[in-house]
Amino acid sequence: MMCGSCSNENAFKNIFIAYQRRLRGDIDFTLEEKISCLMNQPPGCPKLSILSFLNGFHGRTLGSLSTTHSKYIHKIDVPSFDWPVAHFPQYKYPLDEHERENSDEDNKCLEEVEDLVVQYEKKGAPVAGIIVEPIQSEGGDNEASNYFFQGLQKIAKKYNAYFLIDEVQTGGGPTGKFWCHEYFNLETPPDVVTFSKKMQLGGYFHSSEMTPRQPFRVFNTWMGDPGKLIVLESIIRIIKEQKLLDNVVTTGHRLKSGLLQLENEFPHLINSTRGRGTFLAINATNEKLRDDILKRLKAKGVQSGGCGAQTIRLRPALIFQEHHADIFLDIFRQVLKQS
Repeated sequence: MMCGSCSNENAFKNIFIAYQRRLRGDIDFTLEEKISCLMNQPPGCPKLSILSFLNGFHGRTLGSLSTTHSKYIHKIDVPSFDWPVAHFPQYKYPLDEHERENSDEDNKCLEEVEDLVVQYEKKGAPVAGIIVEPIQSEGGDNEASNYFFQGLQKIAKKYNAYFLIDEVQTGGGPTGKFWCHEYFNLETPPDVVTFSKKMQLGGYFHSSEMTPRQPFRVFNTWMGDPGKLIVLESIIRIIKEQKLLDNVVTTGHRLKSGLLQLENEFPHLINSTRGRGTFLAINATNEKLRDDILKRLKAKGVQSGGCGAQTIRLRPALIFQEHHADIFLDIFRQVLKQS
């Protein structure tokens, strides 16, 4: 695929194809299905749905946009499918001081997911798939526990839905593992994983059971960019040879420890350090302060970014090392002293 949006779009198609084949069995399409789909009508175009999460971001094209719920500007004026939207866990920090509250939050969100799956089955639009980011990026760098993701997978299996993990932001190593979902100790691999960004081109991989039986069902003009595959092969080789994932873990620990120290120094300005590897974030106490901090960082030569309502997110390259983390933390401290 060419980008993250079309990776998710085609993953949705693949999910719907596999879901319907499981219902139909390995028999040919009926004449009614063939004719009705050309008019956008069932049974050829069945009423199915994809469950997604509030504050999730999965793309700006029509199908993926129906699963995007971060900023109104992405969606306003654009028709959307009537697909279920659940709440993603919103944790209290520090995590080790709020274990009970955060566990309750996990269970509340999982209960809502299961309720929505049941509701949409009853209303005639069964959930064929569940899509989720390992860390909700555009929506505020929201993380969730291994328990939450394990629970999601169990719900998907219970109701014969496919489990799609969107690794467009997290894939390629920034969390310290090549795929962030490797942290989750899932019972089985996800049914589908989408990727783009650090991977140089868009795409997805899936279980063998999901392979369409007929050609051209998942297809596009260029099938991604074959030239970028050559680049990707070299990148993966360098990641392995230079042990860059180990570097991300080491540097990430230094960076996260430094952010936590700054939290202690400036509790009236920043809080809620979170993330994995160097894929980290911290909250300012309000949006105006966050934007001011970003401007001051940029004036001192640090390109950072915001996400969600008041979050500062860090996205250093895989070659970012501990001494680079020290330079950043020193500049960040200077900015906070001025704020």
